[in-house]
Amino acid sequence: MGPTAEQLRADARSNRDQIIDAALAVFRERGTDIPMKEIADRAGVGVGTLYRRFPDRDALLIATTRAHLERLAELAATAWREERTAWGGMRRFLRECVEMQLGAQSSAIGPTVHKAMHADPRLTEVRAAVVDLVARMTVQAQADGDLRPDVGPEDIALIMTVQVYTREGESYLEAVDRVMTIMVDGLRPQPDSAS
Repeated sequence: MGPTAEQLRADARSNRDQIIDAALAVFRERGTDIPMKEIADRAGVGVGTLYRRFPDRDALLIATTRAHLERLAELAATAWREERTAWGGMRRFLRECVEMQLGAQSSAIGPTVHKAMHADPRLTEVRAAVVDLVARMTVQAQADGDLRPDVGPEDIALIMTVQVYTREGESYLEAVDRVMTIMVDGLRPQPDSAS
């Protein structure tokens, strides 16, 4: 007996997810002009499978951008929901952005899909969800007295894309710890100079 329709759909979803994950990694490492065959190879699928899921590079770029934004939205929503304070949620979200090398990812796919991100309603909607969550965390952290009043959501968005480089003998996570400690300290309200 052959596979069921449900198994075939699950395999197709799995292939699609593998391709998107591979594309995100390859784009981050080498840019978006990489041959499609290399993406298929990294995903462990044939190039025909890749083209059945994504008929051209633009379709793959849009899909990877959407996946990228959806992951950001989920990270922000989870941090907001699970942490006790907006400040805790913001710190957690910023760290996760740096750990997942969001800056390198954004640099790789950003220039190519910038126009599409603002024109494609599917991308605009999920991007708006990320922007909204960052703005809500920023406003609440400031209202709670945990975040400097002169830091806005745009500043937080810049920090989200910080790229961290390692020193010799240092792991990436050790470098992230060091950089995040410095950045988070800089986001805290400064003591009143009159006191």
